[in-house]
Amino acid sequence: MAAMAAPVLCMALVIALAATVAPVGEAAVVKHTFVVHEMNVTHLCNTTKIYVVNGQFPGPTLDVTDGDTVVVRVVNRLDHGLTIHWHGVRQLRSCWADGAGFVTECPIPPGGNHTYRFNLTGQVGTLWWHAHVTCLRATINGAIVVRPKDGRYPFPTPAGDVPVLIGEWWQLDLVELDRRMADGNFDDNPLSATINGKLGDLSNCSGVPEESFVLDVERGKSYLLRIVNTALFSEYYFKVAGHKFTVVGADANYLTPFETDMVTIAPGEAIDLLMTADAPPGHYHMIALANQPPEPDPQIPLFVSRGLVRYAGVRADNNGLPVPAPLMPDQHNTMPSYYFHGNLTGLAYPGRHRVPAHVDERLFVTLGLGSLCRGGGKVCKRRRSNETIVVATMNNVSFHHPTTTSLLERYYDGAGEGVYTEDFPANPPHPYNYTNRDLIPPGPLEEALEPTVKATRLRRFRYNTSVEIVFQSTALLQSDSNPMHLHGYDFFVLAQGLGNFNPKRDVKKFNYHNPQLRNTVQVPRTGWAAVRFVTDNPGMWYLHCHFEFHIVMGMATAFIVEDGPTPETSLPPPPPEFKRCGANGLTQP
Repeated sequence: MAAMAAPVLCMALVIALAATVAPVGEAAVVKHTFVVHEMNVTHLCNTTKIYVVNGQFPGPTLDVTDGDTVVVRVVNRLDHGLTIHWHGVRQLRSCWADGAGFVTECPIPPGGNHTYRFNLTGQVGTLWWHAHVTCLRATINGAIVVRPKDGRYPFPTPAGDVPVLIGEWWQLDLVELDRRMADGNFDDNPLSATINGKLGDLSNCSGVPEESFVLDVERGKSYLLRIVNTALFSEYYFKVAGHKFTVVGADANYLTPFETDMVTIAPGEAIDLLMTADAPPGHYHMIALANQPPEPDPQIPLFVSRGLVRYAGVRADNNGLPVPAPLMPDQHNTMPSYYFHGNLTGLAYPGRHRVPAHVDERLFVTLGLGSLCRGGGKVCKRRRSNETIVVATMNNVSFHHPTTTSLLERYYDGAGEGVYTEDFPANPPHPYNYTNRDLIPPGPLEEALEPTVKATRLRRFRYNTSVEIVFQSTALLQSDSNPMHLHGYDFFVLAQGLGNFNPKRDVKKFNYHNPQLRNTVQVPRTGWAAVRFVTDNPGMWYLHCHFEFHIVMGMATAFIVEDGPTPETSLPPPPPEFKRCGANGLTQP
């Protein structure tokens, strides 16, 4: 499709038209068509080519009910391949529809199409969808709203609910951004944050403010804000002046209501919160502010977007009064994130999943950076020289992403030899002081730990295995937090902590009573997080950090979950609509 000039962007709050709508309590087949194309958009005095679905940024919202089956036909009008991932959808016995590029399928070719079919049962709340090839998810994304079958929530029914997608505005072409990162260049940054695609009035072109996202409210009514972080690079703080939130859900699972005046949300997370319009009628600023670690580069630009909460009956000039703005934390203060995530617990209710009491397999996974010799050599000068390329690692293995085949197809066909191995390590090769800040800048301590390997190493689990993973963020060449996302599963977040995980001390902190059930866990910078789950969903499931630069650099692996003893506990054959990989690494026509 030819790029359109000076478009008017549609808001992602507009729900995509569904072909089938069922009464409350009845399951339906909900059908959509996504047309992916280029579009020219002007911000900050520059016209930029972006990639969108159905002319919208963010893309259309999928509005479904627990128990519905979703069918989405994706038409690719770009000049390169892509897949769509349904982030957080359990995909029980539908791994073929997960949409992880080169993991569960090859990309849809230019001019091609692909149909995804999956069921949403046992999940209520907010999930989202996004492109899963290169950096395209920065603009190819949208919310998934899953409503309860009976229309009832375990909290007061809101007057309305609104997806609020926090993202980033990139002037650089996203395909070029991916190419630069793959070559080891990480100097590029977005120009602004966005709220529902709007940069906000803190950004301007020649003194003319950018458009802000506006939320219209009526005094005395409550609203369910469905916050999603779609950003490539940053965790965000979100506040509304003069208002408090009650956090009630995350990743389509209910939480124990938690009152706060600020939410922190990492890439990949979805958080549901109630906001009551109980302030004096007026206008109030909302702000989404990126938080960045103070090391190693305190000069990372400030990414911020400012929106507006607008009460009904108030004049456009706010009745002549100044519009209050919320007081935000320092850009480099990451501790509010640690405390926010630590305060969240799961809501106890009948039928809730219980934490497995025993553990069959334990993994201790370190998250950090390392380096490889350019050209595949084994001996080279380290310390970030021109002879090396910096990579991201899990247990000192940097994941090599296939580019011509799908791991799931190879596994299903019994043809994995030469494509992947099943020896992803359960522990790092060499224990060390993982959070020693002397490892952040290049030096003798860091240099000894820097060398790593590039490989497609997976890990296999038997069906119904109880798995515990402790993720340990390290200070090796970096000090980032790490939002770790596991496809096809929810896991219990048992605990988090700062510093090195100590099993003798920290296991006592595990919450077995009411832990969060999540698909993405924010591992604190130079800290740890412990999760537990049961492998009850056979297939090939991607595990990765949701910072895009960490994915490109190799902070990923995949879990193979074997079939169970019955057809109902086994991975079925590919569905009729599934298109296998061709010789060129794209799906066949």
